[in-house]
Amino acid sequence: MNNSNSDGAVCNIAAKLVEMAQLQPDKPAIYFPQKRLSEEEVQYSQYTFGELNAESDVLAKGLQKMGIGRGCRTVLMVTPSLEFFALTFAIYKVGAVPVLVDPGIGTKALKICLAEAEPTAFIGIPKAQIARMILGWARSTVKQKVTVGAPWWWTGKTLKSVRSAAESDDVPFEMADTRADELAAILFTSGSTGVPKGVMYTHGNFMAQVEAIRRTYQIEPGEIDLPTFPLFALFDPALGMSTVIPEMDFTRPADVNPKYLFQAIERFQVTNMFGSPALLNTVARGGAEVNMKLPSLRRVISAGAPVPAAVMASFSEMLHPETQIFTPYGATESLPVASVGSHTLLQAETRALTDAGKGVCVGQPVDIAEVRVIAISDEVISNWSDVTELPAGQIGEICVRGPQVTRSYFNRAESTELAKIMDGDGFWHRMGDLGFIEDDGNLWFCGRKSHRVELRDGPLFTVPCELVFNTHPKVYRSALVGVEHDGQTRPVIVIETEGALSAAEQDGLRAELLALAQTQSHTQLIQRVLFYDGFPVDIRHNAKINRPQLARWAQEQS
Repeated sequence: MNNSNSDGAVCNIAAKLVEMAQLQPDKPAIYFPQKRLSEEEVQYSQYTFGELNAESDVLAKGLQKMGIGRGCRTVLMVTPSLEFFALTFAIYKVGAVPVLVDPGIGTKALKICLAEAEPTAFIGIPKAQIARMILGWARSTVKQKVTVGAPWWWTGKTLKSVRSAAESDDVPFEMADTRADELAAILFTSGSTGVPKGVMYTHGNFMAQVEAIRRTYQIEPGEIDLPTFPLFALFDPALGMSTVIPEMDFTRPADVNPKYLFQAIERFQVTNMFGSPALLNTVARGGAEVNMKLPSLRRVISAGAPVPAAVMASFSEMLHPETQIFTPYGATESLPVASVGSHTLLQAETRALTDAGKGVCVGQPVDIAEVRVIAISDEVISNWSDVTELPAGQIGEICVRGPQVTRSYFNRAESTELAKIMDGDGFWHRMGDLGFIEDDGNLWFCGRKSHRVELRDGPLFTVPCELVFNTHPKVYRSALVGVEHDGQTRPVIVIETEGALSAAEQDGLRAELLALAQTQSHTQLIQRVLFYDGFPVDIRHNAKINRPQLARWAQEQS
């Protein structure tokens, strides 16, 4: 069977690492903070591109010897480290399928996800292995186990024994010649709108993503990246960027210590940084306190939720005037879809439209993405001939197709049916997001379809409403929810303030916000304001507001 592309080349993200190891073998690929020696000094360990490629070859060979090979679904629960990168590329090289789930989603959801993925191998740190045994994660399917770290009483291999098995013979390792349409990974969504779903990535999806990111942001080999989201870091070796692993708790990006990031950026002259809006907010505040400047950064990329204009403006104060904060729009199922930079978003005209509640501009579609907006429906749409495409300026559901768009969810036929629309030999992905396309081609985001509030007079969309209230200087963020009262759905705006307020101050702010609501036609029906201290947000980015949870709380207040 021929497992290559039509041009005979292997389609595998790990092939990019091999290429970079040949082009720049002595260039550092990964810097890892091994130990903090003092408040000002950190000791780092590292792999060069040549070392990362060689180590992943050794581990790949060892994994094959123990039965982890092509098509083997393999849970990887290893903290960001040198071993994490070497193992990930080793798994790709043997053609196995890494299963990646955010451990912070909770043990119940995690057990559901792993049961659905039906993995046959489990590679994890001791803590993950203990949890697997006690909580019964994928108990009926996992056969091979590898512990990254000191083993305890359980059976299975250690990373050291995997390496030793590979070194026991001199037969060179050969990477699997995987096809573009072959399953490459199962990446679970953040679960911000329900139980996470396993997104099935092919090798072709990954390759299209890497190339789209490289072209869209003009990333060049030799750059230095500081990725504060571990999965984004996996693109770095394929892009030829050196990765500086930051000192932080990746499950709590909003609580990062800005000083530690500043130290890393200055020490390694970081050119690229990836971070969620919540992290950028924390870092911007920390930078303002010490008048920090970060001239080495060529770009900042932020995803997970829209970046508030005030945060973008504050963070930009640390950057060179030509450096932009880019906000790619997309989802686990399709990334990137569109992109826009801070120079556009901070223009007076764009900010005025945003503050008036038009929505959030997410920019022009990337060159490999086709984007359409269709009439809102919560039902399955089997064929593109059954959709109603909407004209420019009209809010509907955003749909996308392109080589970076994934085809299905693993073991979730119903979810796949709801999310995909067939169109000849191809398909469209329904983003589950609402928005519209302007005459100039820019795409605007108006919130999640499942979060809209349906009233007798028609729907209210979250983002356009919330943007109006977010202009008040005492408002940190807001959330539109619906509550049932006397058989009717009524809109409520829930407010998280910038600081603690007394009851009297809340009353005064409530009156000001209700007056603000009357300034825009789409917010005039909002006549109730509630205050909530510390919005519930997603684990992955600490930025996506859990509106269903706030809606349940607001209902209890009625």
